[in-house]
Amino acid sequence: MSDQRVYHVTHISNLESILREGQLVAAASIEDAILDISSPLTRELRGAASLSTGEPVDRYVPFSLVPESAAWRELRAGASEPRWSDAARTATPTDFVFLVSTVRALGEDAVLADGDAAASLTRFATDEKAITRMLGNLRADELTDDAEVLIHGSFAFDDVQLVGVASDKARERVKSLLDGASFKTKVAVYPPWFIQ
Repeated sequence: MSDQRVYHVTHISNLESILREGQLVAAASIEDAILDISSPLTRELRGAASLSTGEPVDRYVPFSLVPESAAWRELRAGASEPRWSDAARTATPTDFVFLVSTVRALGEDAVLADGDAAASLTRFATDEKAITRMLGNLRADELTDDAEVLIHGSFAFDDVQLVGVASDKARERVKSLLDGASFKTKVAVYPPWFIQ
């Protein structure tokens, strides 16, 4: 598997429950998100769309291949598209954190989608050889901003290698949450990821 970095963006207010559970969980398993950035329509579409495995997309934890994903650009620009919730529209980019890992850390059950996993024309790669080939094609064509890497069910926070934040204030808040949950994950301030 590749050491390609992958990125999961979440609102900072969701981090406490992620740390309490010790894992990121698929949308289908989240009963009470503190701040849900997806609209009911998006939840419905991702619950109805299936991967080549036959499982609904919402049973997978999504990661993007690049920090500057199409979804993150939309969110930073005000989340006016129908896929975003009202809460997403009122949040500011600095309210979010990046949870960074690698395709390798996602493990053998990772699935690579060459676009939005709920879109009808999206193709999926489910084994190491196919994932490596698709990653190469996506990089060559510079089509990585819509691609998603999906992990079934949940992803252990222990495998998050870095939490990217917008400011020193956010770093202190995240470090406090990590210390309280006994995680030693590195926290880095990287403003370019958050600039509109």
